[in-house]
Order: sequence, then C-alpha cells, then structure tokens
Amino acid sequence: MQTGAKLPEVTFHTRVRDEAVGGPNPYRWEDKTTADYFAGKRVVLFALPGAFTPTCSTYQLPGFEKGFADFAAEGIDEIYCLSVNDSFVMNQWAKAQGLENVKVIPDGSGEFTRRVGMLVRKDNLGFGLRSWRYAAVVNNGVVEAWFEEPGLADNHGEDPYGVSSPETVLGWLREVNKEQAA
Repeated sequence: MQTGAKLPEVTFHTRVRDEAVGGPNPYRWEDKTTADYFAGKRVVLFALPGAFTPTCSTYQLPGFEKGFADFAAEGIDEIYCLSVNDSFVMNQWAKAQGLENVKVIPDGSGEFTRRVGMLVRKDNLGFGLRSWRYAAVVNNGVVEAWFEEPGLADNHGEDPYGVSSPETVLGWLREVNKEQAA
C-alpha cells in the first residue's frame, strides 16, 4: 500500500468472550469490518507471518505491547496486530502473550492481506499463505505511513525484521509530531 491509500473494506470473523454463552468456551462469533477497527481513530497496524512464531512472539508483539503508553503519547488510539490466522489461534496467542493493550485482528482467509498486497506463500516453511511483515500508521482508515520489510516475495528464505519494528514506527511518529509542533 502507499501513503494516502484507503484500507480495503473487508469483514473479519472474530470470536469475542460472552459469559452469556456459558460453558468452558464462552465465546461467540462477531463479524467486524475495516470501519469497525479503523474509522475515526489513529492507529498502528502491524502484520506478521504467524501467531506463536519466534520473531513475532519474542520481539514485535511484546515491543508494541510494552510501548503502548509511548504510542498513546504520540496520538495513537489503538494498536492492532493482524495475521493470516483464524480467530481461535489469535485469541489464544493474545492470551498466551498476556496482552492488555494490543488488540489482535484475525485475517483467517487472508482477504485483507491480499487486498493490501502483502499476501505471500510460505510453503517453504509449511505455512501456506501468510502475511509479509509490515506496519502502518492509519488515520481514519487512510494510510499515513507504511513500513514494509524489504524483499517481499513468495517462499522467502528469511524473515526480515526491523523496518516494521515498534522502535522504527515510534521514531517516525515522534519525528512527525516534532515537525508539526515546530
């Protein structure tokens, strides 16, 4: 995607906790749209190849989670983590990571990821179709800044990480806000 592009309108099939359901798995299906997540907010969206994978679980997701207050101080309302995983997997990963600040978005069918041009094959790892790693600052559904890891390709031999890191995105926000204040 490019700066100034509007995010595609898609429907995400999520599972939300609902005690009225009862039983050991009190969740119900709830469809959410791009507008539900992005309308009227300035957010950081970051996407990664898969829940529970090493770089995602060790650096990227924890960095955004721990840095939430710093992002909020720079005018960010929400931080979203998106992956081509279903809602069951994303919810369990959020639970395992102890998330309190970052919200997960399941793109189980890869529709959003495909429409933003980031759907890649990872058959070399047995993953199938997944998201290339990227981050974006999105203001009211419009891309304000785009941070894409280099080398976008199917079956890439590596998993580049750095351009989409929390530190890079936060640095960009701080620089923009400093320029606007001057």
